[in-house]
Amino acid sequence: MNATTLPAPATVPATTGDVDSRAAYAGFGLAYVFGHGASAISLGPDPLVALPAWLPMTLLGAGLAAGTVFAVLAANQAQRGAGREEVLSGKLLGLSWISAFAALFLAITGLAAELGRPDLQTMLWPTWSGFLVGVLYLGEGAARRNVLHYGLGTWLALTSAAALFLGIPSLFWVLAVAGGGGFAVAAVLERRRLASRGGRSSYNSGS
Repeated sequence: MNATTLPAPATVPATTGDVDSRAAYAGFGLAYVFGHGASAISLGPDPLVALPAWLPMTLLGAGLAAGTVFAVLAANQAQRGAGREEVLSGKLLGLSWISAFAALFLAITGLAAELGRPDLQTMLWPTWSGFLVGVLYLGEGAARRNVLHYGLGTWLALTSAAALFLGIPSLFWVLAVAGGGGFAVAAVLERRRLASRGGRSSYNSGS
């Protein structure tokens, strides 16, 4: 793993309206399962399957790109009709992904160079980037008052940090199963959340 596996911004949220994150969750979940899963079975002292080095990164990148596109489209839909302050807040939250991952790139690259351990990037990129995604989700969930998004961020941050205690390929198994599973559960719960909110809106409009 190296900088090419950098997760793209997961969403550009608005503070008004409601964002349907099911497609984004599905895209990111597939990226974790197939991207990190491919690394889990092909890396380590005794790999299960011999895969081209580019394949895990390609699978991860394709899923992350798809999830990002879905997230941006959903967030833009939610921003329609929002006031100037709400739109600005959404743009700033989106830009926070760029600045956060730029800082992460500098931190990991600088640490590996200072210690003379370029192999550290194989461990640090998947775990630290997953941790950062979780922290950013925490902020987005709080800004959007979305408990599910906040809970998913908590799960991603904790599991990604815990994976640091494991070596290769075990950490990739944790990211694939726990991270991918977290996105899958979130996608199911998102459907229920939206249905519940829709039901309340219909009731309120009819009262």
